[in-house]
Amino acid sequence: MSQAVSQTVEAFRQYVREMEHYQEALSLMYWDLRTGAPKKGVPLRSEAIGTLSSAVFRMSTSPQMEEYLNTLGDPGVYNGLDPVTRAMVREFRKEFDRARKIPPERYHAYVVLVSKAESVWEEAKAKADFALFRPYLEQIVAMTVEFVDYWGYKDDKYDTLLDQYEPGMTVAQLDPIFDNLRQETVDLLNRIVATGRRFDDKRFYRGYDTALQRKLSHYLLEQMGYDFTAGRVDETVHPFQTTINHYDTRVTTKFLTEDLRSNLFSTIHEGGHALYEQGVSDELIGTGLCSGTSMGIHESQSRFWENMIGRSRPFWEAHYRYILELFPSQFADISLDDFYRSVNDVRPSLIRTEADELTYNLHIMIRYEIEKGLINGQLQVADLPAVWREKMQEYLGVTPSNDAEGVLQDVHWSGGSFGYFPSYALGNIYAAQFAHALAKDIPDYMEQVRRRNLLPIKQWLNEHIHRFGKMLEPKEIVQQVTGEAIDAKYLIGYLKDKFSALYNL
Repeated sequence: MSQAVSQTVEAFRQYVREMEHYQEALSLMYWDLRTGAPKKGVPLRSEAIGTLSSAVFRMSTSPQMEEYLNTLGDPGVYNGLDPVTRAMVREFRKEFDRARKIPPERYHAYVVLVSKAESVWEEAKAKADFALFRPYLEQIVAMTVEFVDYWGYKDDKYDTLLDQYEPGMTVAQLDPIFDNLRQETVDLLNRIVATGRRFDDKRFYRGYDTALQRKLSHYLLEQMGYDFTAGRVDETVHPFQTTINHYDTRVTTKFLTEDLRSNLFSTIHEGGHALYEQGVSDELIGTGLCSGTSMGIHESQSRFWENMIGRSRPFWEAHYRYILELFPSQFADISLDDFYRSVNDVRPSLIRTEADELTYNLHIMIRYEIEKGLINGQLQVADLPAVWREKMQEYLGVTPSNDAEGVLQDVHWSGGSFGYFPSYALGNIYAAQFAHALAKDIPDYMEQVRRRNLLPIKQWLNEHIHRFGKMLEPKEIVQQVTGEAIDAKYLIGYLKDKFSALYNL
């Protein structure tokens, strides 16, 4: 590598580090907005977020960035770069080409809009009033479609949005995968419903002190291997994980005083995301590559920990005793068998984040179909409450009584995250495929879970998935870990085995 190229690489890396410093400030601002920032401060905070986001946008699309990418992207230079720098050029070129097509003033307006919209969504949800949120969502959808037109698309407008969260994924690829999973899920669900077996979980609604729930959250995260010297856990309306920087990876959870299980699985789920972020190689700090490669792969980690580990019997054989220590009176008459059945009970429900493991993907398919309709102009925002109710009844046999438990239940659309929801179902598919590979390498890993030894699992995930960050694309990760392309058969097989045993099918 010539001295001139080496100097360009160093200048490019320094430029990216500066962008990441702005992004760190933005991440902290967003975290603060969602964990208790004063309502009166939201408008001014939104302006500050807009200013900093615009600065990052300008840097990512600047003539200086273009010069770096053109110089380092030249084939004669690019092929001689180290793997990390090559991946940086690849990722920033993709972002440059996408962002350069958006007029800066439109991007600024969009950032301000979505930062305000989230607080409006919270108010609308609290009041169960979609009308409050509707004008904001209409603007967000209109601007999203506008941006898709700037970016361009080949077969389906929604493909452009899918690609932002799951690079390379298209509607043409996803529809058959979802169709197969839907058919198998509905068939299994019908067989379970036909048994007439329903677990009565009224005994679980007994009141749980928030301080003790917080203690339980810490315990669970510690057991998973979460590094509290590089993170923290807080309370929020809609649980999430955010990375401020590589050594500041934060988790939020939700405490319901009437039911402990919401906190349990929110914590484990977000903890799975955090382990991914904490497991990325230190070598990628400051490169723009120090995070998960896609939303689907990210979700595979959270869903693996939440469901395949956190809802397994071996896990609770190891940890149920701690719940009994914290809440002796509430669980005095609840056996381990009762608890295990309760956290795996199958019943169609209204709220995605509290859906059982089997029916969860049906919730995703509803959102996926609505998003495709909105982006392609086949649905209007005003139609959403009614369409939501219709699809819930059709797919799950339940109907929301108000907008809070219906169309307003998720935060995603207030942030403009169209194309994100399919990642959740893809995450379930990937998780089962990864678990199949894990079982080949560590055949007794569930016995290790029973022994309260989760470290081998965490280390395997670190080695095979986490450490690469964005160095590898999703399809490369899946191929490298499993030896094949994405395939829903492992998830279908896992669900059939688990729930056939639970329901004696």
